[in-house]
Amino acid sequence: MGPRRAEEAGPRAGAPARAALLVLADGRFPAGGHAHSGGAEAAVRAGRLGDARDLEAFCRGRLHTSGLTAAGLAAAAALGLDPLALDAAADARTPSPALRAAGRRLGRQLMRAARAAWPSPELDDLARALPKGAHQPVVLGVTARSAGLGPEDAAHCAVYEAVGGPATAAVRLLSLDPFEATAVLARLAPDLDRVAEQAVTAARQALERGTGALPAASAPLLDIAAEQHASWPVRLFAS
Repeated sequence: MGPRRAEEAGPRAGAPARAALLVLADGRFPAGGHAHSGGAEAAVRAGRLGDARDLEAFCRGRLHTSGLTAAGLAAAAALGLDPLALDAAADARTPSPALRAAGRRLGRQLMRAARAAWPSPELDDLARALPKGAHQPVVLGVTARSAGLGPEDAAHCAVYEAVGGPATAAVRLLSLDPFEATAVLARLAPDLDRVAEQAVTAARQALERGTGALPAASAPLLDIAAEQHASWPVRLFAS
């Protein structure tokens, strides 16, 4: 699974394109994301997330850190960079063992759904190479590529997941009004576009410069909270 030429990347002729993004980003797509709060559960327990205003701040911070990093990896995979190299880059950008485990578990679940929806040799190769699961953003990018989507689509899906998961979890954790949570996501939409664009730019640079060109934004508090959350004997979400 070596590097691919840049001209090979992008939607395939005759393949379903933009509508596939709606399927992939749909919360009902059976990729396991509903079981994860993106750190929201730990933030609620710590008293850092208690209302819609807190949720917006939490999601904005997550978007510009782990969301940007995930979007860069997903866009790079959609462009055709070596997914094994990208998986190693994802590992290096995820210092928390709990988050590494969660990322691979989500990647494994996404892989099952993706191979059913958009069978492809690239997904098969990645599944064989990493049978215990590749990191979710890498699988997301390869899935987007297999569905005929481009790096922009993969990046937008990644950044939406970065904030959509916590917003959905907050409705359950705080009994938050779903209209308020959706309004938070709507207010963040311009930021989502900007971060996705930044991620795609970095992914294109990585075609020439390697994975070191990809974003590596960190969120130490999310890492620390994830380790604490993983030790709880009772919790509503897996992460």
